[in-house]
Amino acid sequence: MMIGRSRELAAVRRLLDRTVAGAGDRLTVVGPSGSGKTALADAAAELARRRGLPVSRSPEAGGAGPRLVILDGLGPAGGSERVDQLVLGGAAVLVTAGTAGTAGRHLHLTPLPEAELAALLPEQSPETVHAVWLLTAGWPGPALDLAAGLPPGSGEDAVVRIVLAAPSRGEFLAVDTALIRLLEDAASRVLPPAVRARVLARLAGELLGDPSAAARRRELADEAVRLARSAGDSRTLAEVLDGRLHALWDPAAAHERLATASEIVGLSRRAGDAGLERRGLFWRFVALVELADLDAAEAALVAYARAGERDGDPEAMAVALSRQAVLALIRGRLDLAETLTAEVTVAGQRAGLADTGRLTASLRGRLALLRGEAAGQVEPLWALARRLPGHFFEVTAARALAESGQVTEALLEVERLVPAVLAGAGPRWIGAVADLALVASLGGTPAATQALYDALLPYAGRLVIWGGANTVTGPVDDYLGRLAARLGRPAQARAHLDKAIELEARLGALPWLAATRAARAGLEPAAPVTGAWRLVRDDGDWVLEAGREHARLRDVRGLHYLRTLLAAPGREIAALDLVAGGAGLALTPPEPVLDTAARAAYRKRLDELAGRLEDADRAGDVDRATRLVAERQALVDELRRAAGLGGRTRRHNAEAERARVNATRALRTVLTRLEPLVPIAAAHLRASVRTGSFFRYEPATGGPARWQL
Repeated sequence: MMIGRSRELAAVRRLLDRTVAGAGDRLTVVGPSGSGKTALADAAAELARRRGLPVSRSPEAGGAGPRLVILDGLGPAGGSERVDQLVLGGAAVLVTAGTAGTAGRHLHLTPLPEAELAALLPEQSPETVHAVWLLTAGWPGPALDLAAGLPPGSGEDAVVRIVLAAPSRGEFLAVDTALIRLLEDAASRVLPPAVRARVLARLAGELLGDPSAAARRRELADEAVRLARSAGDSRTLAEVLDGRLHALWDPAAAHERLATASEIVGLSRRAGDAGLERRGLFWRFVALVELADLDAAEAALVAYARAGERDGDPEAMAVALSRQAVLALIRGRLDLAETLTAEVTVAGQRAGLADTGRLTASLRGRLALLRGEAAGQVEPLWALARRLPGHFFEVTAARALAESGQVTEALLEVERLVPAVLAGAGPRWIGAVADLALVASLGGTPAATQALYDALLPYAGRLVIWGGANTVTGPVDDYLGRLAARLGRPAQARAHLDKAIELEARLGALPWLAATRAARAGLEPAAPVTGAWRLVRDDGDWVLEAGREHARLRDVRGLHYLRTLLAAPGREIAALDLVAGGAGLALTPPEPVLDTAARAAYRKRLDELAGRLEDADRAGDVDRATRLVAERQALVDELRRAAGLGGRTRRHNAEAERARVNATRALRTVLTRLEPLVPIAAAHLRASVRTGSFFRYEPATGGPARWQL
């Protein structure tokens, strides 16, 4: 009935036997899509019928007494009162779910060993079975789907077909070692030129996650293009050109990328391949963003999104939404960007886009930086750096450190990271150089600062983009200007910053414009210290006067908080004091959620559970394993709840936390409102206002000699 699921079938038989004996019960079968949940449920239905048990697939089905009720996809909260009533009425309830819940016993499905997968594919050769098993990790659903398009007994040809058709299971920059192994095998064979070109292009693209393979990627991609052009097939050439762009990500080749994108679109239209045409449109969008032509880029993105909608491609729709969020961030439409990011999460998950989490994390991270909330980005970036070494996530963490006020710590990272970054390549390279340049401009050594300036100079006049424009962090000239200022070259710095300001004004990039104007003003030390800026009440409103900038604002809480901070430059004010108008509240010191002894006891118990769970698995005792898994999960959840940033013990102080959140949100709202009205003043305030449990106005360059309040 089912191959390779003897343990699971035994658990189902025990469930049905208890029901026949008059005791209702519930079993939740847990596994990802394609793990065989549906097949197991069908097998359970057949076993129930053999025992004379009625079978239904609705919790509302009538009847009582021994029977099998199969409920698909109830989710982790699948412990409804109706299910409990069914069990009390003597029914066996089999629930299928993608994640474990809290009610009843759970049976976790696992991938099939290669020998058992072979029994599911009796018409395929051992070599084909091995390839399918490697690429699907042994999950039966994906394995059957992948093998369905292969003719029986296709032998070595099947392996080549598989590696060209199989999607990579990894996220962006994550290496799919199984697919690379099979591609290397296919590339070593004698193949027709067109097929070999496709194999080499695919291999070059899959090696993107290996930072040490930059030279080999270029060799493979160039050879693939040469073979594809000699083959004379439009579809093959379009596919290989797309693969080459994906494999190389050379920031020096923006104009070439634009021309190649147009060639891909033309070739794919001649070949009638809508998917390749969309990829060409997307590359056109990326190149136009690099070249700072956002109007044309937005038109290309609209064409890409419409093509995806026309062809029913949900992944294209998720990608288009994410880039619309990027454009909103560039233009300072932060609320719109936040809304679009939430839509990307839903669309990406619906499309099964493997990189949805990373895509939305980059958008939220950029949003946090623009809102002055950089500190919360440091730990996630370090975690990514540990998981994906060689792709410079620690550089972005250093920038987040600097922007959260920890400049000394960030500068320590510069000397360590400069050699690796300058020797690197790939889709994050120019962004990493720019991030490191920002940190170096705050106090880097002359040698490191000069090296970063030289690395960025060839890209003057362009924008700093990451990957396929999933993040854009400003004009290259802005970073060059900051580096030149650090090197003591004010005339050069002014020239770069003026170019950046001109570009930002043309693009309507208000957050960048405000920051660059503030940096430019910092090169004129006499200007900001000649007088005072004013933030005063006027007929129920507030008036802010900062040199030539003026704004009138309606009264909101954030302006009261801002005035309190401006009145005490350099002084730390507790969030509770700030919200209370300076009076403060008396609180007992916060206590750890878990003390050291409790945490040690929890970890000791987790170690014990790991050993007992292994024993239960070896013995095939599903009931005991289920209980142990539930206890382990409860302990892990409690430890996670008690852990703060970086694993430090989280401490309770509800009043202080509410005050911190409310004050931060109120100040953020004020600064966001100021940016389009008084960009220089807004940039100064963003650089000067520190948030957290304690708030502080630490005047940065570009501000007034004093405030009149």
